[in-house]
Amino acid sequence: LTVMGGMAQVPGMLSPEAVRQTWRAAAAVCFDVDSTIVSEEGIDVLAEHCGAGAAVAEWTAKAMGGGTPFEVALEERLKLIQPSRGAVQACIDAHPLPLTPGIDELVALLQNNGKRVFLVSGGFRQMIEPVARALNIPMDDVFANNLLFDADGHYAGFDRDEPTSRSGGKAVVVERIKVERKISSVVMVGDGATDAEACPPADAFIGFGGVKVRESVKALAPWYVTSMAELHDELKRGPLQQAAG
Repeated sequence: LTVMGGMAQVPGMLSPEAVRQTWRAAAAVCFDVDSTIVSEEGIDVLAEHCGAGAAVAEWTAKAMGGGTPFEVALEERLKLIQPSRGAVQACIDAHPLPLTPGIDELVALLQNNGKRVFLVSGGFRQMIEPVARALNIPMDDVFANNLLFDADGHYAGFDRDEPTSRSGGKAVVVERIKVERKISSVVMVGDGATDAEACPPADAFIGFGGVKVRESVKALAPWYVTSMAELHDELKRGPLQQAAG
């Protein structure tokens, strides 16, 4: 690492201005969901609803800070929660995930500018699809984990074939988006270590600390923002330019 402007600089990392230019010029944006698109961690909300809140929150902190492989933290948390189909739906009904202030305006601006918006999350599709609908994001553009249930609705694990169920999975999703959707440039925005891991193949990573600041992630982000307004304002700044480098 070298230090530029008081920030640790990883060799090969884009400059803050290059990331801003990439943000303005990118054809698509992949947003993390928990603590980015919404202001809570969905798995913690589900755990609290199911009576396993404190123990699961500890695992979430380990996973998001990068101290524990994501797949390990996911499996261990779900073992504690044991969420049934009925419990998941009751949680969604009682505790809909609140949108982070300004995200609805930002997504609308991106879409109006002809940019594709994807949700790429280690959270659960069952809880994320209502968020996608609220933001007018097609379900085909949502990549998330899927809870499995037996015939009686009891918890039966999660779909391990979903790339987002393991460390490095978001990078796999971004690569698929670029290749299969024929999208040339993608920016990843999120608060966690798994989001930073997605760059590359993402052309840039923007760290988001508007819900929770994770210092280990902040160190990996050339441009780190604490509100959706910063992203909104940058998008409206001047003509689109192709990023340097």
